[in-house]
Amino acid sequence: MIAPLYRVRTDGASRGNPGPAAIGVAIEDAEGLEVASHSEAIGTTTNNVAEYRAVVQGLHMLDQLGARRAEFLLDSELVVRQLNGQYRVRDPKMAALYAEVRRLAARLGEITFRHIPRRENERADGLANEALDRARRD
Repeated sequence: MIAPLYRVRTDGASRGNPGPAAIGVAIEDAEGLEVASHSEAIGTTTNNVAEYRAVVQGLHMLDQLGARRAEFLLDSELVVRQLNGQYRVRDPKMAALYAEVRRLAARLGEITFRHIPRRENERADGLANEALDRARRD
């Protein structure tokens, strides 16, 4: 039996680059229903590091759900191209996160990464911005 396919929408945001940053993750089941979400401020970092941190969080969440097949949908073309082997990862911070993503993805099973337009990633973007707004108020 083929394991169900989850869709994982992730986004990293920073206000300034580097600046205050946050991540947003929304996981949908095969019917498109949201089964899990996460919104977290992650301190000061770059937007690209935040994008990777969101993917790492999504992989941990999939593991908790017992998922073995997932398609990640990101609006960061750079991160998707790096994860798909089209671009090299040169920045040391991103290289460490890249290696963590590859390790976690291999452990889970069939994981793919696809670039989507920003307008199709509103849920994850909203979660990341909610976390930034919460952190600013605190």
